[in-house]
Amino acid sequence: VDGCAVLFVSITPDMITVREGSNLTFTCQVSGTPVPTAKWQTEYLHSDFIMENLVGAPDLEVVLKLFNVSHKDNQLNLTCEAHNQAGPSEVSVPLNILFPAEIHFLGDAVPQHHWCFPFIVDGNPAPSFRWLLNGTELPTSPYIFTQITSEVDDGSKLHGCLVLNKPTHLNNGNYTLIVNNGLGAATARAVGIFMDSPPGDPEGIIPGNLPSENVTENPDNRNFAVSVAVGLAVFACTFLIVMLFVINKCRQQSKLGIHRAAVLGTDEDLSVSLNFMKFGASNPTSEEGVLEGGLSSFIENPQYFSGIFKDKDMCVQHIKWRDIVLKWELGEGAFGKVYLAECFNLSPKQEKMLVAVKTLKDASGTTRQDFQREAELLTVLQHEHIVRFYGVCTDGEPLVMVFEYMKHGDLNRFLRAHGPDARILDDGKVPLLGQLTLPQMLQIAAQIASGMVYLASLHFVHRDLATRNCLVGEGLVVKIGDFGMSRDIYSTDYYRVGGRTMLPIRWMPPESIMYRKFTTESDVWSFGVVLWEIFTYGKQPWYQLSNNEAIECITQGRELERPRTCPKEVYLIMQGCWQREPQQRLSIKEIYDRLTALVKSPPVYLDILG
Repeated sequence: VDGCAVLFVSITPDMITVREGSNLTFTCQVSGTPVPTAKWQTEYLHSDFIMENLVGAPDLEVVLKLFNVSHKDNQLNLTCEAHNQAGPSEVSVPLNILFPAEIHFLGDAVPQHHWCFPFIVDGNPAPSFRWLLNGTELPTSPYIFTQITSEVDDGSKLHGCLVLNKPTHLNNGNYTLIVNNGLGAATARAVGIFMDSPPGDPEGIIPGNLPSENVTENPDNRNFAVSVAVGLAVFACTFLIVMLFVINKCRQQSKLGIHRAAVLGTDEDLSVSLNFMKFGASNPTSEEGVLEGGLSSFIENPQYFSGIFKDKDMCVQHIKWRDIVLKWELGEGAFGKVYLAECFNLSPKQEKMLVAVKTLKDASGTTRQDFQREAELLTVLQHEHIVRFYGVCTDGEPLVMVFEYMKHGDLNRFLRAHGPDARILDDGKVPLLGQLTLPQMLQIAAQIASGMVYLASLHFVHRDLATRNCLVGEGLVVKIGDFGMSRDIYSTDYYRVGGRTMLPIRWMPPESIMYRKFTTESDVWSFGVVLWEIFTYGKQPWYQLSNNEAIECITQGRELERPRTCPKEVYLIMQGCWQREPQQRLSIKEIYDRLTALVKSPPVYLDILG
């Protein structure tokens, strides 16, 4: 083409921000040889407009005037096209139109991945969100939050959901959405019905409050209650007489070197609540009491005691002080100190062996009785995944219990020392070793489950199952039991109630938190939390929440999130432990069977997040 000049196109102004309803004028300037043609693309405009052509060789101007500009044209790119024999060219300018917030759609709650109130809102600038439940401000949390769907490209419109993760009847009600961007506000309402309220409890249980000890008496039931109380008192007195007779008989036999089985009863349907290896925790005068009642709870709560010791040898082995050589202190709890020691004449196969010696600093008459009672209970337990109890030393002061020594200490510290944050947590005491593998974590979990199967078979209820209360020995052998020191080392894991009672609420199911009900099924819930601890390398459950917030989450039916390194098969076991209804939870035997199957054939798992 003779006399060709490159086509040049520009728009004045090149960017503009105005309020809705304003008037705008844009000029498209075009130059080139041969003389070009030009026009504005207007087929997508919602605002009223006129277009004028001003020709002046060799330049061309095309003017576009917009009247009463509509917010529907917000984020529209106004384009001027030009063309001559040399070819086409175009340039665009964005429209940034400010307008008040508005709600196009708000739907009632629908079940999706979680429950969702779907909405579509618009506004420029982008609006803020507020939600009300029954007229009261609805606080956001990891379980109730506003989520915007970024995949939807619809101009300035925001598509999203108010997300509720496993809501209960406490979340039922009328929801109000309020959006505001400074230019204006809009309101819409929707309804969410997630779960029926429990019978006789239309208002629901107030989360975060432990049940009150003060119960209003019903005059109509007073006579019946008195009768029951008298009956229970008679039963308790009779029971205590039998217990003292059996224990004294056993002590006499022990002094004579005779070890025979003692039968405490025949009822195998009830359970013994064993506050495991935490002697002194049940002392009502102790400020460090853990789990109200402790070992003596069978006196206050007869339903926790049973004659499970039939055909069991309850006579405790007595060890001489002269056979114990203390090496150094391992730690200290409310009851006294724990030492590493050498013990002679304990095993016919070894002249001496390392043991953990637990001392009792208070040797009053009542405490001595509790000491003997706990020793008799611990003597019953003989299992490869329960820390072994060897016996007692009572021929001097202080009174002593002798346990198997577990070289690597408690499981929680072991997990942290073998996790991704080991170097951050290293205090110079724990050697940094390799990170635990999936098969090793499954092996740890299966061993704890094996010990819990054994306790359940004896109708023992642990009540404080956690990784801090499991110990690790040589060859990654894990056993249930602790020496009572975790209340000091892990004090933040416990929630103080009423001045002396310490509850491990982050490991407890709803019925234990609200009603202090502890059963084999509540131990299953705790085992699910132990699994979560293992696969997070020792993180504290609900670590991002306070104790009151954790109580609220648990009682409202929330679940701990699946750990990043946790296979789906293992998380399904956790969820089976966390069923709200105790009878719907997996049995500990079924859990053990699943874990042993996974140990033999670990699931293929890729951590795509690295």
